[in-house]
Amino acid sequence: MREIQHLDPLPRHVAIIMDGNGRWAQQRRRPRLFGHKAGADSVREAVETARKIGIRHLTLYAFSTENWQRPSLEVKGLMGLLKNYLQSELDTMKENGIRLECFGQKDRLPDDVRNMLDSVIAATKDSSQLCLNLCLSYGSRAEMIRAVQEISRKCAEGELKSEDIDDQLFSDHLYSTGQPDPDLLIRTSGEQRLSNFLLWQLSYAELYFTEIPWPEFRRDQFLAALEEYAGRQRRFGKTGAQTETANS
Repeated sequence: MREIQHLDPLPRHVAIIMDGNGRWAQQRRRPRLFGHKAGADSVREAVETARKIGIRHLTLYAFSTENWQRPSLEVKGLMGLLKNYLQSELDTMKENGIRLECFGQKDRLPDDVRNMLDSVIAATKDSSQLCLNLCLSYGSRAEMIRAVQEISRKCAEGELKSEDIDDQLFSDHLYSTGQPDPDLLIRTSGEQRLSNFLLWQLSYAELYFTEIPWPEFRRDQFLAALEEYAGRQRRFGKTGAQTETANS
């Protein structure tokens, strides 16, 4: 087992596209929901690892706006797994200082799932060790349209002027308001695309793609991604020399 060691720099915010549950199950001649259940164990391990190592924000792409198009039986099963996860992890979240937030269209979730989600969010609101963001019925384009609509309404009502609109104001109208943008994006299972995930927030994130499917992405694999991140130089449009001078 890989040892947890000091990593410098350590990302403040890691975002993960948890891909490959269904394909992993199908390769084993099992139902797709079997893969999603196995993936829930990877979620627990990722959250535990992030909290122990000192990452302050972890965002997980759990269910996209496009995922509603999947077979109804699979969607129902996913919603049941989500509710069970929230119920089973509440005490652990409170004991370990984990605050739960939700990015996405909560109103589209089944009533019992939404009620459980709201309950856990309320119960963990004062926790401060790790902010766990679950993206549920989430799509980045829908998020940005929602922000534009809200800003437009404020302009029409005289609360804002068009010249007030800048990067920060726009960010303040996204689900992620008040949180730093992700430093690192991890996507599992070999796909190399963003899939309508945090398109605004990931502008300068480091991207890490792995062939490992999400049910097999555990503590050691997470640490390997963090080690690679620590070895990269983030320039944000500057030259390498400028970055080295600024960091010296």
